[in-house]
Amino acid sequence: MKIEIWSDFVCPFCYIGKRRLEEALSSFPHRENVEIIFRSFELDPNAKKETSLSIHEMIARKYGISVDEAKRANADIGKQAAALGLTFHFETMKPTNTFDAHRLAQYAKEKGKLDEVVERLFYAYFTESKRISDRNVLLELAEVAGLDRKEVEMMLDSERYAEHVRNEEAIAAQLGVRGVPFFVLNQKYAISGAQPVDVFRQALEKVWAEEQQSSSLQSLAEEGKICTDENCAID
Repeated sequence: MKIEIWSDFVCPFCYIGKRRLEEALSSFPHRENVEIIFRSFELDPNAKKETSLSIHEMIARKYGISVDEAKRANADIGKQAAALGLTFHFETMKPTNTFDAHRLAQYAKEKGKLDEVVERLFYAYFTESKRISDRNVLLELAEVAGLDRKEVEMMLDSERYAEHVRNEEAIAAQLGVRGVPFFVLNQKYAISGAQPVDVFRQALEKVWAEEQQSSSLQSLAEEGKICTDENCAID
């Protein structure tokens, strides 16, 4: 079974959805037969690498709400993350552009280190409050994940993997992906959003049991909480 996940490293529900899928997989009897592939998706391709605004201020400005309302919304997301053992530090989070982070993930995929790099990028942004567009931060994360620092440095200084990132974003557009996380199982079934663990469990069991052929994606659940380029499922 192959599970493709379109996500962005500054999307809170992408990290939450990743953990919920992992929890579902932990009790799935055929886990060793499941391949996870992370695909690139930028919530805001035009995002600046550095901004003076806090994440609360950015959300308040984007959604037309007060900073206090944004803080309450983020606190709710933080509670959902905490229930999965994740720690989100919204007060010190550094909003940024993720294009180079996605290029690094594409490079890591080629080197067999995709899972390690994806997890470290999420953790660096949400828990360690690192700016994951910063070249030195990316080099540090790559090295800790077991990648060659000099090779990664050369890659970041070039345009390598830029086309890979754009191609995966184009595929997402063709599939009609409106926001992330977005999961595709065996190129047949789709799950949108950070669904509950039980939804992922049921999906895994269904896809494993049924290998029915279909040329289009079939939704396995109603749309869950997602992030788009315009909002992040703030109620």
